[in-house]
Amino acid sequence: MPIQKAAFKDLRQAKKRRARNLTVINAIKKMSVAFRQSCEKKDKAKAGELAKKLIKAYDKAASNGYLKKNTAGRKKSRLSKKLNALLKS
Repeated sequence: MPIQKAAFKDLRQAKKRRARNLTVINAIKKMSVAFRQSCEKKDKAKAGELAKKLIKAYDKAASNGYLKKNTAGRKKSRLSKKLNALLKS
């Protein structure tokens, strides 16, 4: 445990940030699982709708610092590849 007053404050802030970060990351994970399941079921309409939401969520997470910019770009690229493959079939 921290001894100094400033260290206690830093620990409190870190816990709050972690909780906030986890809510955003978990929401993105849930959406990506739903997208993957809709792709497996070949549900093109639902997959397209989820893809739009996911891309927006990735952009927002990257701009707010929850994800790195390149990580968000890589995930969006892979997502769009899966969606395009589904729409072609």
